[in-house]
Amino acid sequence: MLLAENLTVSLARREILRGVSLCCLPGTLTAIVGPNGSGKTTLLRALTGDLPYGGSASLNGHEIRDTPAPQLAARRGVLAQSTQLAFPFTVLEVVRLGLVNGGDETRARQALAEVGLAGFAGQLVQDLSGGEQARVQLARVLAQIWEPVSPAGPRWLFLDEPVAALDIGQQLAVMRLARRFADAGGGVVAVMHDLNLSAMFADRVALIHGGRLLAHGRAAEVLTDRHLETAYCCALRVNTVPMGNCPWLVPQAVAG
Repeated sequence: MLLAENLTVSLARREILRGVSLCCLPGTLTAIVGPNGSGKTTLLRALTGDLPYGGSASLNGHEIRDTPAPQLAARRGVLAQSTQLAFPFTVLEVVRLGLVNGGDETRARQALAEVGLAGFAGQLVQDLSGGEQARVQLARVLAQIWEPVSPAGPRWLFLDEPVAALDIGQQLAVMRLARRFADAGGGVVAVMHDLNLSAMFADRVALIHGGRLLAHGRAAEVLTDRHLETAYCCALRVNTVPMGNCPWLVPQAVAG
């Protein structure tokens, strides 16, 4: 499992996260939501070992800060909000960067097919649209942790705003991909801004506000009028669609 206990992070002498405790299980998709500046990305970066932290954070029973980088790379893949390339790499070259010890090019091509870019291998990444580039980076991460469960245990997929640059069809495709990874036994932790997609696909939702964990649980438990009005400082009404019990949210402007 992924377990954070009393997690704190300070950057430039400012405390960003304050005593966050969170448990994420393999086989589930956890969405981290909250307003801009609440600490979502900081939390994700601490959980992936990219930022120093106080308290404890462990992945599959191993303290993250004490785990050597090669071992972390074998256990988890990380899709950042954005990735800048300094040289004109082809799509396939970028995806192959995710292969451990060079790996098998077949896996890189399979990862491209998984994100809907099977015919793009020879194209330069810089010539692609923003959404296509985002999916190339997702394919790179998938190639790194292709099997959701390894002999050493479950693998983890960390996604920071994975649908931000995508149209609705691509958003659904990416979220279904993440869902399949979790259903196959891996763990998925995704920073999300779209609350409706979070409600639709996530097993658990963690709502961050002011660097603290405001609520954590099933979507119906976390995405409530009271919690969301507290976190986002605006009037929200949570409804359910006639089919199923999936919350959906409509912001409402309030006069005065």
